[in-house]
Amino acid sequence: MRRKSFGNMQCPIARSLERVGEWWSILILRDAFHGLSRFDQFQESLGIAPNMLTRRLNSLVEAGLLERRRYSERPPRDEYVLTETGRDFRPVLWALLAWGNKHFAPEGKSVVIVDNHTGEEVEPVLADRKSGRPLVAPAFRSAAGPAADMRTRQRHGAPVQRQASVKAADKSIP
Repeated sequence: MRRKSFGNMQCPIARSLERVGEWWSILILRDAFHGLSRFDQFQESLGIAPNMLTRRLNSLVEAGLLERRRYSERPPRDEYVLTETGRDFRPVLWALLAWGNKHFAPEGKSVVIVDNHTGEEVEPVLADRKSGRPLVAPAFRSAAGPAADMRTRQRHGAPVQRQASVKAADKSIP
């Protein structure tokens, strides 16, 4: 049975999950950030079946998070290197790490994030780039963006007047 595809949904979270929502994918990306790049390295680190690893690597390459590079012609062997899109996933991994340490590590933290200069443990905070203010509710919320369809606007509580004007505009487009 095939699972539903989230790739065509307008929600950016759903679209992201389409690319990295399978748990092996996130663990492969984690290992890639730690310098692993070859099939056998990923397999040894994760204990994943070869056919599943092949599918996940192909999926991450297709999604543009990893790039396949040939490092041996005889026999043909490829390595998998993070792309810019893949490298942009690091803050997401760090946020998951911090969240997991906070809520799911009764024995204590097994992995932490540290400042390379001081060696001190740091705690990631999602902040607005312009103001530097931490993104916490109720000061911040998600909202419908300029490309949002009516369903997305409704989900995010767009003002009724705006919804009505968008609906009218949508009808006028052939």
